[in-house]
Formats: sequence, C-alpha cells, structure tokens
Amino acid sequence: MDVRGELSEFLKSRRARLRPEDVGLPRYQGQRRVPGLRREELALYAGVSVAHYTRLEQGKTDNVSPTVLDAIAGALRLDEDERLYLHRLAHPPQTPKRQSPVRLRPGLQRLLDSMTHHPVFVLGHHTDIVAWNRPAAALVDLASSPPEQRTWSHQVFCNQEFRQMLGDGWPGFSRAHVSYLRVLLARSPGDSALAAHVEAMRDTSADFQRLWGEQSVALWSSRDYAFTHPVVGRLELSGETVLLPGDADLSEMELLVAEPGSPSETALHHLVSVTDRKASAELH
Repeated sequence: MDVRGELSEFLKSRRARLRPEDVGLPRYQGQRRVPGLRREELALYAGVSVAHYTRLEQGKTDNVSPTVLDAIAGALRLDEDERLYLHRLAHPPQTPKRQSPVRLRPGLQRLLDSMTHHPVFVLGHHTDIVAWNRPAAALVDLASSPPEQRTWSHQVFCNQEFRQMLGDGWPGFSRAHVSYLRVLLARSPGDSALAAHVEAMRDTSADFQRLWGEQSVALWSSRDYAFTHPVVGRLELSGETVLLPGDADLSEMELLVAEPGSPSETALHHLVSVTDRKASAELH
C-alpha cells in the first residue's frame, strides 16, 4: 500500500468537499481554479501553517503530532471513522506477520459447528472467508468458488447470483464494503496480502475501482441484509460482528440472525433443511 499516496488523495478529496462559506471564510467572487477549499484556506481554518499542511497533503508525515492531525480533521469536518483513518495513514501501525493457510482452533471450530440455525462466517484480514457453517453454506454457495475467490469482495463484485440476491440493496452494500476495506488497509498498511487483494479487485471490477476512487471510509460492526433467495424468497437478516483478538490470523466472526418468529426465520430454517436433504441425497 502506498501510504503517502493514499494520505494525499484522501486529504485532497475531503478538502474538495468544503466551500469557503462552509467554514466562515469570505466567499471568493472570482473564478476558483480548484474545487472546494484551497490549501491556504484549509490551513488557516485549522490553525496550522500552510507549509505544514502542504507537507502533510504531499504525504510527508514526519513530526506531525496527533494534535495537529485532530485540528486538520476538525477543519475538514471528518467523522470519527475518517479521523481515525487519517491518524492511521499518518502514523501507520506495525503489521504482524500472517500465516497461510489459516486454520481454526478446535474450540472455535466446535463453536462454529454448534450454530445450526444461523449463518456464521469466519473472516481473515482481507475479507477472506476462512470458514463457514451449514446455514451459511445454504445461504451462499462458497464451496464452488476457487479458494482465492472466497472473499466478501468477490461475492459482492464478481458473483452475479449474490448481487441479484441483494437486488436494490447492492449499491449501498457495495459502497459500505469498499469503505470498510479502506479501514482495514489503514489498520495494516504493511499487509502485502491485503494490498494485493485491493489491487486485484481494482483490476477485476470497474464498480470496485469507481467506489475506491470515492475515498469513502466507514467501519461496520453490524448491518442489515435483505436477500431475495432463489429457493425461499425474501430473507431479512441482521449481521453482528464479533472480533477475534486472540487469533492473530483471523479478524472476526460474522453472525446473521433473523427476528424470532418472523417469516424470515421460517424461510431460513426451511432453506437449511432443503440444503441438508439435497446434500444427503447426493451422498447416497
């Protein structure tokens, strides 16, 4: 990951969103050569020197203090996710080495297998889907995908069946996914596998490349899914993320649940039952 380039593009994109009148500066009456605030105007509003801000926008972060970064974040009106992203780009953390292939601890595998009514996915550090349970397999056919394509990125941008299941919700879902990938990159800028994943997706999908260029940044810890499944129809599920800080090669576990007693819960149970019967018939 080119941290300096990412920092430069991010700051430029956020500066372009603001107009002088948005921050209480006099409106310039002539023709402006750049969209949004000029560097000089942003520096004035943030209370830092123009030279200091210019160096930062060029990706030069030597001796930039957290206080200065917070002042610039405030001037750019960054939300909390964007502010943390700015700090991560300016002061990248150490990236631990990852092992491959990733194996689940026996206890975590037993926990995954015990959840027989709710889809559960175990994720690595670049949206790779390392493991899943039977309900997850009933919802999304991951086993038929090549191992290198078993990522949420590939499901969202390359799997037409998954895209069709999301329907009208795909634009928002895909944007949220790319926004979260930016967070992951800022957390682990030295992770070559993660950087390679992003570059591969930019080459593979024009939609991914377009959304990546928006410089959107957002965490997620929960989200709602609305699927139209070809077997059981409408499924409304809530996704909850459980972090796995004790597993260095894993990132999180995502659990999808339906509201108790709802049509979606009935449909999900039926989907799992149908899939199990089909798998049993194929074995015999």
